[in-house]
Amino acid sequence: MPYCCQCGKPVAGTARFCTACGAPQPAGAPAASDVFSGISDRNAALLCYIPWLGWIAAVIVIASRRYKRDTPEAREVRFHAFQGLYLFVAWLIVDWVISPVLRFGGMGMGHAFSPLGGLLRLAMLAAWIVMLVRVSHSQHYRLPIIGEMAERSVHEQRV
Repeated sequence: MPYCCQCGKPVAGTARFCTACGAPQPAGAPAASDVFSGISDRNAALLCYIPWLGWIAAVIVIASRRYKRDTPEAREVRFHAFQGLYLFVAWLIVDWVISPVLRFGGMGMGHAFSPLGGLLRLAMLAAWIVMLVRVSHSQHYRLPIIGEMAERSVHEQRV
């Protein structure tokens, strides 16, 4: 609740004048609008699975006031945001850690490309595509390991 700028008494948020002292109240700054205010829940969840860029939408969803509510719809979108974020982290681990180790650790036999690293990258891309299709059909799907971590994160954020 806002307070009068002159006498400090509580005033209504839309009041132009204080009811106690009559002092004019400054026009408050407009409330910050939510980035996802005009987007459906399904589309917000879809944005979290865009390969290589979905992590940005996922972070915005997790921080968004709209999805902090404890409703089934908000929990579902938060779940997809966490799962999309963890999927991106898994991609980074495969791309920056596992593939170079396979390439220079003898598995790639000195070649600049490791077949196993390429298969892992392809599997990660396939997971993104599968999740885009599942979410576009409004299906709840938990990826192995990553999905469990996402559900745990949604539950911990709610508590």
